[in-house]
Amino acid sequence: MNLSGWLVMLFSIGSVVSLFIWCIYKVLTIPKETEHVHGFEQEPPDMQ
Repeated sequence: MNLSGWLVMLFSIGSVVSLFIWCIYKVLTIPKETEHVHGFEQEPPDMQ
């Protein structure tokens, strides 16, 4: 593999690893929001 192939491979692997580490960091550092669970309370049309 030539130099440009190595550079593209290192850039792509580095960006995926960086995104993965950022996602893990964001998940581990968010405050505990167990009381603020958002959802949709939908009723079926026949129950309205």
